[in-house]
Amino acid sequence: MEFCPKCGAVMFPSNRRFKCQCGYEMEITDKLKDKYNVSEEVESKDTVIFTGDDVGTLPTTRAECPKCGNMEAFWWLQQTRRADESETRFFRCTRCKYTWREYD
Repeated sequence: MEFCPKCGAVMFPSNRRFKCQCGYEMEITDKLKDKYNVSEEVESKDTVIFTGDDVGTLPTTRAECPKCGNMEAFWWLQQTRRADESETRFFRCTRCKYTWREYD
């Protein structure tokens, strides 16, 4: 990911440039292409989902961790069952990183 030096937001590739929501733009050079392996361009209206251990940008909520008792967790929704069933809520403790889920 490339971050905007002006506001710190994630910049997305579009028309051979990295563009930020604040208006800052940076040309995608061959050096950047090699660094990021740019395979497709994303329009700003598209939704991009990142998964992995780095969830620091996710929203937080007041929820008790069943493992350590901490009262704050990151949360996200994910469709894990059929499309006609509701999403699954996932939580990850901000302290011990334990992840659990809740169903509706």
